[in-house]
Amino acid sequence: MPRFEPFTGLRYDASRVDPSMVVAPPYDVIDPEERALLAARHSANAVRVELPEPDHRAGLDRYANAARLMEEWQKQGILLRDPSPALYAYRMTSPDGHSTNGVIGAVGIDDQSAESILPHEQTLPKAKTDRLELLRSTRANLSPIWGLSLSAGLTRHFVQSAPPDMEAVDDDGVRHELWVLDDSETIDAVRESVATSPLVVADGHHRYETALTYRREPVRPESSSAGNGQTGADLLMALVVELSEEQLDVGPIHRVLSGLPDGLDLVDAFASWFEVTRAGDFDERTTGALGASGSLALVMPSGAWMLSPKDGTAEAAGSGLDSSMVALVIAELPDHELEFSNSWQEAIREVGTERAQAAILLRPVSVEQIAEWARTGRRMPPKTTYFRPKPRTGMVFRTLDEPG
Repeated sequence: MPRFEPFTGLRYDASRVDPSMVVAPPYDVIDPEERALLAARHSANAVRVELPEPDHRAGLDRYANAARLMEEWQKQGILLRDPSPALYAYRMTSPDGHSTNGVIGAVGIDDQSAESILPHEQTLPKAKTDRLELLRSTRANLSPIWGLSLSAGLTRHFVQSAPPDMEAVDDDGVRHELWVLDDSETIDAVRESVATSPLVVADGHHRYETALTYRREPVRPESSSAGNGQTGADLLMALVVELSEEQLDVGPIHRVLSGLPDGLDLVDAFASWFEVTRAGDFDERTTGALGASGSLALVMPSGAWMLSPKDGTAEAAGSGLDSSMVALVIAELPDHELEFSNSWQEAIREVGTERAQAAILLRPVSVEQIAEWARTGRRMPPKTTYFRPKPRTGMVFRTLDEPG
């Protein structure tokens, strides 16, 4: 079963910097424009190490520069190490009032623990060299992966009502609160609860795989932080959230198509696998209704269509998930470019500005479906789920050579 350990985190000194000015989204949802905005916000914004740039004047590449910044921020007292190992209760509250409660700790990724960590989705090919070089250079987990726990009642062991030890508000108005849990009774209760069932990787698959790669490297600095003869690389920082409807907000990831040849009848292509019903013209009223209602739909400049899977479509796709059934159509298309968007508004905007020829709006999967797939050890197709809101990089860092 999963090992879940406390660690002595590095955190921003809130008396020196405003946490809202220095936290950042995970690296893989930051575009160049947002990266520049975050970096300009504060000289110690976490994006400067999460998505580093080279320092040509100092002759440092981007990875060496990230390591230098981490060291400088500690020397300057901007980052302070907690006095003792701890777990970190973490709450994210959206403007609509929905809260996701999780706990940050270090999950075991050694050979004995690997079987208790279950991938949630198949991953698309993606260069992992960048994250690996950053890990080698900084020797730090800068942002947590997101793990889902099948342990019922986990949340009650760590949820807090006292004022948080750190608080930040992101650009979407989401409030991020963190509490330091350093008492042995709470730590033991959380560890024992997490250990009762496997963990499902909901977000951060590539960071997880990168950490496994780094751990297996034959030559790397040793660390005594994990104790018991193990090293800091045998553990990986993770936000663990109970797999329950109350805690999770799961959205779909929509498909955006471009580069299709002239004259292709996309409605006819979908009609091979779906009942296709025209919903209306390509206008704000129609597309807004489809997006807001969470419909499975095809949207093009020529109009919008509702999609209903025909008998046998789910069987041919291997599941009844929208992502797998829509993939049947996309696989049969001629030359095309496929992109993904977690926002139906953005997907439709791409069509409206003619940067894309079509958007396929998908429905969100349910928490019950995620739990069923997890219990049977199956992976959902790539880009099926979007867990929101995203934890912020900079609420706490974990170094591989933390004091034992």
